[in-house]
Amino acid sequence: MKLKEDINPLLLQVFRSVVWVYSVITFLPWYFFSGAGTNLERARRIKARSISGHPAGPYRAINSQEKLVALVQPGVDTLDKMFEYAARRFPNRDCLGTREVLSEEDEPQPNGKVFKKVILGNYNWLTYEEAYHAAKCFGSGLAALNQKPHHNIAIFCETRAEWVIAAQACFMHNFQLVTLYATLGPKAIAHGLNETEVTHIITSKDLLQSRLKAILCDVPRLQYIIVVDVKPTSWSDMPRGITVYSMEAVKELGSKPVNLDRRQPEPSDIAVIMYTSGSTGIPKGVMISHGNLIAGIAGMAERIPNLNETDTYIGYLPLAHVLELSAELVCISHGCRIGYSSPQTLADQSSKIKKGSKGDTSVLKPTLMASVPEIMDRIYKNVMTKVDEMSKFQKTLFVLAYNYKIEQISKGYSTPLCDRFVFHRVRSLLGGNTRVLLSGGAPLSAATQRFMNVCMCCPVGQGYGLTETCGAGTISGAWDYSTGRVGAPLVCSEITLKDWEEGGYHSTDKPNPRGEILIGGPNVTMGYYKNEGKNHEDFFVDSKGQRWFCTGDIGEFHPDGCLKIIDRKKDLVKLQAGEYVSLGKVEAVLKNCPLIDNICAYANSEESYVISFVVPNHKQLMGLAEQVQIKGTWEELCNNPRMEREVLRIINEAAISGKLERFEIPKKIRLSAEPWTPETGLVTDAFKLKRKELKKHYQEDIERMYGGK
Repeated sequence: MKLKEDINPLLLQVFRSVVWVYSVITFLPWYFFSGAGTNLERARRIKARSISGHPAGPYRAINSQEKLVALVQPGVDTLDKMFEYAARRFPNRDCLGTREVLSEEDEPQPNGKVFKKVILGNYNWLTYEEAYHAAKCFGSGLAALNQKPHHNIAIFCETRAEWVIAAQACFMHNFQLVTLYATLGPKAIAHGLNETEVTHIITSKDLLQSRLKAILCDVPRLQYIIVVDVKPTSWSDMPRGITVYSMEAVKELGSKPVNLDRRQPEPSDIAVIMYTSGSTGIPKGVMISHGNLIAGIAGMAERIPNLNETDTYIGYLPLAHVLELSAELVCISHGCRIGYSSPQTLADQSSKIKKGSKGDTSVLKPTLMASVPEIMDRIYKNVMTKVDEMSKFQKTLFVLAYNYKIEQISKGYSTPLCDRFVFHRVRSLLGGNTRVLLSGGAPLSAATQRFMNVCMCCPVGQGYGLTETCGAGTISGAWDYSTGRVGAPLVCSEITLKDWEEGGYHSTDKPNPRGEILIGGPNVTMGYYKNEGKNHEDFFVDSKGQRWFCTGDIGEFHPDGCLKIIDRKKDLVKLQAGEYVSLGKVEAVLKNCPLIDNICAYANSEESYVISFVVPNHKQLMGLAEQVQIKGTWEELCNNPRMEREVLRIINEAAISGKLERFEIPKKIRLSAEPWTPETGLVTDAFKLKRKELKKHYQEDIERMYGGK
């Protein structure tokens, strides 16, 4: 999408003439030296095709038509072997980096609030050899504290170098690592720890104090807490039977020459039990084997051009999420260095960075970065706000350069002058060296993806995967500058489209085959922990022994073999910030409100809030109208904005009393004067909601409620 060109038509024509003359003069030498023809050919080539010839698939990447890839390196089939291989090959290269905290201070705000600000120094690095040795000692120390192979051990910690060292220690000793989001609620944390029967947990000082301490009495099997922070703290008020160790103390314990039998894992052994975010109820633990993760890493690494030990990755997303864990394992497998950050210290303008000091990207200057749409949207909005504040000349220059670059990259061409003189300041927001930017976790809007492509001067790809597939499924190619698509299947995966009769999606649909996305391959996980019913529902093994996962997402394959996500079969939607919302749960709670006869909750993954269409109870609405002194017919009342606000107020009260989370409560509603019946086509004969039809019916209202019209 181009930006609006607010410029005199004559001047615009002069500008285009100058650009045309420049392009003609420089085209031939630039074309041959830049490899533009090759880039264009790469973008247009077929990237995947159906190996059966049937439009339903299975679809495989062109370079894995005969066999799916399961290994990064021959013989390296478990995560401990992968780390050992990296430590042998890159012993003295930087591996894990942490910025030194020089000082912290409280900064009063005009509104009276006080924000904590930090001044950070340079990155301190552990080499691959040092990180491997630290993990080895820590694992031996855990074994000395009676942690047994094939038994579960939990990690409940922020993203940091110690998280990776602890994880690698567990992989080496075949301890099954249970990962829990640092943002989980107390019930979800206790559920995960009790379900997996852990006796040891690795955490940070802050999380132990703020979240874990309150539920320790609800986790009766817990015996050992290992705190990763360097600064020692005494914990005298722990419940009886629980001992607290520092990570350094455990490593020291493991460095002593004790005859411990280290049982190395097999590819089929569980490496991680990864718990989902749990915002839709009780979280599920996904069992991921060593072989699953190795296959996922192999698939992702193949899609990153020229990945090697000279690359630098910035880690700031939750390591308890499969996207970040997989991304960091990909980097370790290729000898890249990983510098740690957080969303609050990422850039110079981040909330915890003191004004005038540098954020993490400015110091680290990463070449690789994974992100989520919320962060990219924030960058997009901030930059466009600054563009609006520019002088007319500067703004005109930016808009003309932006639109010119969109035209050029659509043809496979680069724009070195625009990049150097116009977009370099935007690019410097992420350090200035980023060469690949990958978005995952939720759909990225086309406008934001195109903006990042243009202004960050690097490929911005989308990936599609789930915890149940190790985060691996598809990633768009580096030379594919299309938007709204998630790319072709990875070399470790194949994808089939399954007809969904109720939703009206079929593999025979024209112009593109459509259906529920089923992902198969060695990266498909072992299933849910202690949940056989759900395993039979969501996973299956075909006649060839291939394991498959039914995603519940609806996709369509384009002629070049790239996938586009177009709908959801399940009523589970992830909002822009990553929270999962169960639309059915929202509807079930709010239907208890006397004012509501029927309700359909709706959420767009590109937005940050839920909206709803409501069929109000006639008697209740008329009574409310009289109470607030709003007059009119039934139709007039349902179309009255003030009436909508009054109903929304009551819905909010019902949602709070029904214990819905903040992000689950609808922010805007549309009152429907007509009831939903099978005759209207908006519900089935059993009066189940037809979400697709309701969305189509209320499309204008959706645009109004999300667009602020």
